[in-house]
Amino acid sequence: MNPQRLANFSAIVQAGSISKAALGLGCGKSVLSRQLAKLEDELGARLIQRSTRRLTLTEIGEQVYAQAQQIDLALSNIEQLAGQYQSEVKGRLRVSCPMPLGQRYLVPLLVEFTNRYPQVDIVLSVEDRMVDLIAEHIDVAIRVAHLEDSTLVARKLIDSSRVLVAAPGYLQRRGTPITPADLADHDCLVYASGGRTYDEWGFIQDGQTTVVKVQGKIQINDGMSLASAACAGGGISLMDRLIVAPELARGELVELLTDFGLRPGLPVYVVYPARPWLALKTATFVAFLQERLFAQ
Repeated sequence: MNPQRLANFSAIVQAGSISKAALGLGCGKSVLSRQLAKLEDELGARLIQRSTRRLTLTEIGEQVYAQAQQIDLALSNIEQLAGQYQSEVKGRLRVSCPMPLGQRYLVPLLVEFTNRYPQVDIVLSVEDRMVDLIAEHIDVAIRVAHLEDSTLVARKLIDSSRVLVAAPGYLQRRGTPITPADLADHDCLVYASGGRTYDEWGFIQDGQTTVVKVQGKIQINDGMSLASAACAGGGISLMDRLIVAPELARGELVELLTDFGLRPGLPVYVVYPARPWLALKTATFVAFLQERLFAQ
């Protein structure tokens, strides 16, 4: 039995369709369909029920998929073992990063890394979800979170902090808040995601915490978009300092209520799967991130 056909079958299941799997593997849909048909012929059983909307695993398909994942892991380990003994940094590197950090910090560094190591190809996935590094074959991920998954190796890059910001133009029109209570008279730009609205902002002074419920006309589920709205004069926003650091440096945004402390942000980690062997491309990229990310 051809192990590559099992790997292709696993990719189809993970992608949810043959066309998406073909796109991810860089091959034609018809080629992948023929590989699946040959695998089913070899096994003498249908693995996937096909419909116009989705693919559904048969009972034997579920069992074969479970075994195919073990083959995926073995092939990955073999690749990592080979990579350990490479004398050159090369190969395809799959990276995952949250949207704001990817757009603002990571993308320019990827260009620098590939210029430094021209035999490396990088596939970057920028999305605000917790990807499964093993199942999705991700080599390295940036995570902004308190980590609990012990199956990953984690290296802390930075501790994020929070900052209250507004554009100078907005403050000229509406005035500058002096205390957290003053925010009740202002338009606030609020982060909202997953059915939750984060409109209760906590401030600390002299060991006492004050929670203010804010309101405004705009709610957004993306940090970069919130920063853009603040720069446009849309109101006051509570942000991760990493996201708005360039705007603060250029004076496009002003930091407010600096006499009051804010609840801490989340730490930023680079993580990768714990494996017996770490490919040279992965080890080099992790070291590069520790050196360069947030060091500009």
